[in-house]
Amino acid sequence: MSAFVFFAVLAAALLHASWNALIKSGGNKFTSMLIMTVLQGAFGGVIALFSALPASEVWPWLLVSALFHSGYKLFLSYAYEQGDLSRVYPIARGAAPMIVLALSGFLLSDLLDPLEVVGVLILGLGILFMARGAFANGESLRLVPFAFGSALMTAGYSIVDGLGARVAGDAALYVAWMFFLDALIFTPVCVALRGRGVLRSERQDWSIGAGAAAGSYAAYAIVVWAMTQAPIALVTALRETSILFAVLIGWWIMGDKMDRGKAVAASLIVIGVALTRI
Repeated sequence: MSAFVFFAVLAAALLHASWNALIKSGGNKFTSMLIMTVLQGAFGGVIALFSALPASEVWPWLLVSALFHSGYKLFLSYAYEQGDLSRVYPIARGAAPMIVLALSGFLLSDLLDPLEVVGVLILGLGILFMARGAFANGESLRLVPFAFGSALMTAGYSIVDGLGARVAGDAALYVAWMFFLDALIFTPVCVALRGRGVLRSERQDWSIGAGAAAGSYAAYAIVVWAMTQAPIALVTALRETSILFAVLIGWWIMGDKMDRGKAVAASLIVIGVALTRI
């Protein structure tokens, strides 16, 4: 991996942590997340409008993926209402690859090598310590199931998108339609869960949502490009430094409480994820 690609992937990791921090900083997490989703959906819709329709066998993958993406953002919004960025993000981001590895053994018949097994054990230990910290420090206990729910949805769309994009044969078109369908699903679900008040937004909400949409799209684009320039395993492992970025942003910028237990847990999660992706 060249130095340019290395720092580009680090930038993508920082962008991913940053758009999560933007959503967390908003007064209404659901409104900010909804604006982000609508803007991404509009962008995807423009691309889809000038492209051929996906083949019939691609639509089930797109619909299931959009459902998982909407579920991911719902759980994440709830989690950020309950807990700090530096507590929620490592659990939500770190548990996903562990779930993917576990499911792939059953659904995809993939065998884990010894290094991956060690990585899963370290990853699980780090997540356990991170979740335990919420109980030990008197934080809202509801953040833990919401963060794990977000991780489960992430694992779901990771598997579905990996297979669906292969069926589609055009990753860019697949992602465009997925963003468009995601917006169609997420918007009415948000209104149903939070009422029409979720549609009332202020200038700050639009600033946060637009910034999050740009950061999310840019992070995704950089990572996809990097995977064409360097081994996929190295790129996916390096991008998980976003967990450390999120912890540092939460601590230095957002004033999250930091203690030794949280720092150790975050480090274990990063090490565990890296071992499972190398």
